[in-house]
Parts: sequence; structure tokens; C-alpha cells
Amino acid sequence: MNWYLAKMVFRIVCGEGEHTPQFDEQLRLVSGKTKEEAFQKAVDMGQREEETFINRKEQLVQWQFINVSELYKLSELIDGAELYSRIEERDNAEAYIYTVNQKAENIFFTQTHQLLKLA
Repeated sequence: MNWYLAKMVFRIVCGEGEHTPQFDEQLRLVSGKTKEEAFQKAVDMGQREEETFINRKEQLVQWQFINVSELYKLSELIDGAELYSRIEERDNAEAYIYTVNQKAENIFFTQTHQLLKLA
């Protein structure tokens, strides 16, 4: 069995969708004997996870699975191996750095990582 890193893309539509388009890009570990099997498994997972619900503003919210946009075979797990990289461009560098530091502090001082069974 091989392990793959799949990027699954969902579109989030609130109400009539008259807002800036929102997309959720999720990185998931998927196992499969072949690339094709892992791809289909990720597609099936995305389709099963489509969701529609009413938010607290009583608007219809839809999570629509778009597709698997990337799939990488993980040859071996190496401590510190880069799995994903994305360049962020922000108007306010200090605000972005502050947000990153706040998120790091939340990881350090909360038990969220234990709930997710991460080390």
C-alpha cells in the first residue's frame, strides 16, 4: 500500500452566493495501491463530504466538492519533509505575522492538537 497527499478543493456558497467566492483547499493523506486508486478514493471522499446546512443567519450554506487538484506519492516519511508550500501575499505584513504568532500560541497553550491525535 502506498501513501499519497491529495489536495481536495471545496467551494463554500452562502445564501445566493452573492459574495466573494470561497474555496477550502484541504490536504489529506490517502492510501492506495496505485495513483488511480488513491485519486478515486479522494474523489469519493470529497463527494461523501459535500454538505448543505442552514447557518445561524438562516442562510443556506453549501460545501460543494470541486475535485482533487493535486496528488503526490509519498515515497517515505522523513522528519521535517516539506509536504506543502504556498506563497502568501498580504497588504499588511505585521498583521499577518501577528496572526501566525497567535495561531502558534494557541497550539502551544491549548489541547487541540491532542484532540486531533497529533503529536
